Amino acid sequence: MTHGSLLLIDDETRLRQLTARVLELEGYTIMQAATAAEGLTRLREHAADLDVVLSDVKLPDGHGVMLLPRYQQAAPGVEIILLTAYGTVPDSVAAMKAGAFDYLTKGDSDDQLLVVVSRAVEKARLRRRVAELEARAGAHLGGGFAGLIGTAPALAQAKSLAARVAPTDSTVLLTGETGSGKELFAQAIHQDSARRGRTFVAVNCSAFPKDLLESELFGYRKGAFTGALADKKGLFDEAHGGTLFLDEVGELAPDAQAKLLRVLETQTFTRLGDTKPTRVDVRLVAATNRDLKAEADAGRFRPDLYYRLAVFVVTVPPLRARLADVPALAQHFLTVFAAKLKKRLPGLTPDCLARLARYPWPGNVRELKNVLERAAILALDGQPLAPDDLPVEFQTDPAAPAAHLLQPVGLDPALDRTLRAVEARHIRQVLTALHGNKTEAARQLGIGLTTLYRKVQEYGLDG
Repeated sequence: MTHGSLLLIDDETRLRQLTARVLELEGYTIMQAATAAEGLTRLREHAADLDVVLSDVKLPDGHGVMLLPRYQQAAPGVEIILLTAYGTVPDSVAAMKAGAFDYLTKGDSDDQLLVVVSRAVEKARLRRRVAELEARAGAHLGGGFAGLIGTAPALAQAKSLAARVAPTDSTVLLTGETGSGKELFAQAIHQDSARRGRTFVAVNCSAFPKDLLESELFGYRKGAFTGALADKKGLFDEAHGGTLFLDEVGELAPDAQAKLLRVLETQTFTRLGDTKPTRVDVRLVAATNRDLKAEADAGRFRPDLYYRLAVFVVTVPPLRARLADVPALAQHFLTVFAAKLKKRLPGLTPDCLARLARYPWPGNVRELKNVLERAAILALDGQPLAPDDLPVEFQTDPAAPAAHLLQPVGLDPALDRTLRAVEARHIRQVLTALHGNKTEAARQLGIGLTTLYRKVQEYGLDG
């Protein structure tokens, strides 16, 4: 019986074959590739069967850290271990921040490699189990929009609008706060369209440096710039025939905005370093937590692109506008995390549900999911979730968290009960708890780092 399926990408033939032999002797099934392009092809073909990718950092047609998003896009459930001949702390930090499972120096220790691979395989398979459970839950609810949990009028209205536009090829702009579920709406639109059997590609525009995002979206030709050692397909190519979801589209740089406008107008784009346009068939769904109309009026976003994106606008409601859905969402997340943690968690006590239902949820559904994951870890096996399993802000009277969050934050007193005040307060609390670590704060808040910097400046939270 094999322990797992691995893809080993390394251009050093002898070392690659030796590493493959070591892993095969431990019962792993190994596929090999000598270049990033070959590795990506194999990864796409066998994404459902692979558990782990081991990739050399310095490949003839790409750098391992820069290739991470492409590996993750090709096979989201696969764990990635980077291998290098000369490990450095900065490279290791960059790799881990980009989502690598680990970063190892080649030839150091076979025992260390085997331990790390074993842990990576276990994590990949656990993630796959959780995904299967979530898929079953969605299928039980009917899939598509029926899989979006909740019956509150605000959610029902958004689902009805999105369901009407889904069968068309029209561009959709999803607006709403961070964490409210815009990507789930985008997936539902794709699933209820004629493109459901084709690729759904999602990219967070704030997760890439501005000078890298354009090449990720549109690709480039070999020699387009220093380090472009081979042709590279962009995400528009990957989404051909399917749907491309651009989250936080308001973070696009001006040059990328101009190219995106051209794609929407002509269904063509030109790769960096290319001389002729590439035709593509892609349905675009975009999302933003900003007021793009105001951004366009202020000259910070192209007005012509805004009107192209806003052909059909759907506003995803914040969780505080549908608090009646909190019990159903909480039970769903609890079921998922109980399976993930291999615990028996029969439900939530009435007091626990009351506290969750009265909280304003500035981080929306994503925050609720994080709270339930933490609570599931702390809860006793076989016991329902109790208030003691919840974070500290839920330990007082159920109404207290809202009052706590609405304390003055240095803004005009007339604004203290606005969303602006709540958001500023929440960001300040997270930054304070993390001693100003903005990278970790952005991760915990569920927003891009550039978005966090903009909000810190907007709310005057640097002081």
